[in-house]
Amino acid sequence: MKIIIGFITLITLFSFNNNESLKDLTFLEGTWKMENKENYETWKVINDSEFEGNSYKIRAEKKTITEYLSIKEVEGKIIYTAKVLNQNNAQPIAFVLNNEVKNKISFENLTHDFPKKIQYTKLDATTLFVEVLGENDKGFSYKMMKQQ
Repeated sequence: MKIIIGFITLITLFSFNNNESLKDLTFLEGTWKMENKENYETWKVINDSEFEGNSYKIRAEKKTITEYLSIKEVEGKIIYTAKVLNQNNAQPIAFVLNNEVKNKISFENLTHDFPKKIQYTKLDATTLFVEVLGENDKGFSYKMMKQQ
């Protein structure tokens, strides 16, 4: 009987885990503009296990993509990948979602030089707070507003 109760307890715990899924990140879908700058980030839901996006700037009415982004569910982990065109020989860098961080979405790669963390906090339906952090959580942050 103790084994059955223990088994039921385990099933219950696993059923109600706090892990984020890609469905929890659909608020990112759309185009976001950095506050006071002509810098943008756009996300599109491809399917249940993949988002694609990019960052771009608009200068003199010309759109220039600065990085390609993706968020994918791979082997039970949510992976954010950034391919910055003028950094790391344009090689993609992967960041894993840290489910232990609460009240924000924190993608982390602590072995990377900079950034080590990319964090999104949803302030409301149309505003994100983004932190790009390195060693000792030093870096920069900005707000982004959802575009219509």
